[in-house]
Order: sequence, then structure tokens, then C-alpha cells
Amino acid sequence: VQLQASGGGLVQAGDSLRLSCTTPERIFGSYSAAWFRQAPGKGQEFVSALWRGGPNTYYADSVKGRFTISRDNAKNTVYLQMNSLTPDDTATYYCAASRTLILSSLTNPQAYASWGQGTQVTVSS
Repeated sequence: VQLQASGGGLVQAGDSLRLSCTTPERIFGSYSAAWFRQAPGKGQEFVSALWRGGPNTYYADSVKGRFTISRDNAKNTVYLQMNSLTPDDTATYYCAASRTLILSSLTNPQAYASWGQGTQVTVSS
């Protein structure tokens, strides 16, 4: 599955951004989708996930209450709305998808078979 991430940019602390993860195929009804991020010198960090076909969403504690993941099936797109950004949110953000994801593997990047190319988010203080 081909994923295309976009929407990153350079913003100031307190600003908002909305990331998009688009695919040419209608998959998000049967694929779980997630966002991970990787800051310079650090490993991949789970950010948020949306369970396949359903409304269940999951968030890392560091973004809970500030980030919202959502899906538009008609546009084959998953969004990550990021509010109240801080410099700690600076990272390259990747979207990922999996048809066979199990709940216990939600935060494990190895559980996702399909990945987008990453979009850079930089938050200045």
C-alpha cells in the first residue's frame, strides 16, 4: 500500500498543524492507521493510531489532549491535527498502515507493513 504524508512545516510554539496521510486505494476501512515520529538522534516514537473501520483512537501520553487522529474514507486520507505544539514535538512524522494489526502491537512500528515517506515538523520556541 502506497502512503503519502504531507502537511509538515515550521511553526512557533503554540501553533497548530494538520498532517495528512493519503493513499490512492480505499483501505482505511480495513486497515488500521498510525502516526509515528522520529526526532534527531532518537528512535521512532508512537504518536497516535486509528483502529481499522472503527472509531477507536489511541494516543501517546505526550500528545494526549493536543493531537487528534481522524479518517476521511471518501478521500482515502487519515489526518493528524496537532494543536498547542511545543519544541518537543519537533520531528519527522511518518504515517503507517496495517491490515493485520493487533491491539498489543499498536505502538510497535514493526507491526506496520506500509509507510509513508515522512514529513518534517519543526516547532520553534
